[in-house]
Amino acid sequence: MSKMEEYKENIQDRGGNVKLSSKPEEDDKSCSRVRVCSNIGEPVPQASPTHEDFSDPVYKDIALANGHINRMNKDELRAKLAELKLDTSGVKDVLKKRLKNYYKKQKLSLTQSVTAGEATDTYYDYICVVDFEATCEQDNPADFTHEIIEFPVVLLNTHTLEIEDTFQEYVRPEVNTQLSEFCVKLTGITQKMVDEADTFPDVLERVVLWLQEKELGTKYKYTLLTDGSWDMSKFMNTQCRLNRLRFPQFAKKWINIKKLYGNFYKVPLTQTKLSCMLEKLGLKYEGRPHSGLDDSRNIAHIAMRMLQDGCQLRINERMHEGQLRAVPSSAPVEGAPPPHTPRSRD
Repeated sequence: MSKMEEYKENIQDRGGNVKLSSKPEEDDKSCSRVRVCSNIGEPVPQASPTHEDFSDPVYKDIALANGHINRMNKDELRAKLAELKLDTSGVKDVLKKRLKNYYKKQKLSLTQSVTAGEATDTYYDYICVVDFEATCEQDNPADFTHEIIEFPVVLLNTHTLEIEDTFQEYVRPEVNTQLSEFCVKLTGITQKMVDEADTFPDVLERVVLWLQEKELGTKYKYTLLTDGSWDMSKFMNTQCRLNRLRFPQFAKKWINIKKLYGNFYKVPLTQTKLSCMLEKLGLKYEGRPHSGLDDSRNIAHIAMRMLQDGCQLRINERMHEGQLRAVPSSAPVEGAPPPHTPRSRD
């Protein structure tokens, strides 16, 4: 493994500030070596937290259906999904989860625990997918400051399961003004692109205006979604300190899709790289790896598929007093506040 590959593979594990995943063709090799954890013996899915009565015979029916599904091979799973006019792409354990969720909804709808015929379980009207790109070097010194150089937002409509709009701007760094050769090769962002861009405060102001024009936080309930913790807890946090800005209130809570994906499909976190998640769902990466906008679009496609498979995407991480904190699943569900440009720390 080259130094570049090793850097991209291990940067999150060693606590670095930059979040970089491997290229799909590199990830695919590791994906195929590790088997997705089985769902056998998983807890019976819950309906609504306020309507949990597992003495109801419907839960015995669900458990029996799950046991039958666990004994099906991949061809049988695909045949049954096709018969039900459901998606047949993905690895065996994803197919199992999809079929189990279908029967769970069908059975619970008979008891009016969930809405009959409901296509997705969603708490938000819109999800804003954000995947920053930042300055980096192949062998970052411990004190290297990573600055945001691309600010993309992909607006996912959770009701139509479509990407409704996108925002993207490059950002001019002010500390490490010259991009390294490694950074240019990795991200495809050239020195000319950042030299001609505005600094972070100006770009953030236009992001806020764009979100406001979408009536997010006022007419529509929304939240942010990232591929891991680093975008907000590291990149946004560092950038706001550099520019003497308070951390934006609308970005203080978000969905970490890696964690939800791992929990929902019973996949170890070591197998939640972007290309691995796409592969296991039967999806292909579209665009250029490490383009912030293309990465965000592909992350949105994963979110769409998870909603279709019955995953309840909800906030699971937040910033508190400058530190990353987990949000328990028992916490009340709330959307992000109306977006506003943060005040200066001065």
